[in-house]
Amino acid sequence: MTPEVHDEDIRAAALQYVRKISGFRAPAAHNQEVFDAAVEAVAAATADLLDGLQVRGAAPGRGSVAKAG
Repeated sequence: MTPEVHDEDIRAAALQYVRKISGFRAPAAHNQEVFDAAVEAVAAATADLLDGLQVRGAAPGRGSVAKAG
């Protein structure tokens, strides 16, 4: 089992991903809206993934995420 993943962790990872892919640490004002929307979309997809994962012998949800292997 891995430690529980919190919403703050998911958002931080989403922000890091969008920064890496876009090449911008902080977008220009005219790109801020689309940048923020991308962060929210990635965070939502990640939360859906973690909430849907099932590990044998563990309750479903973020607290049941385990390393594959």
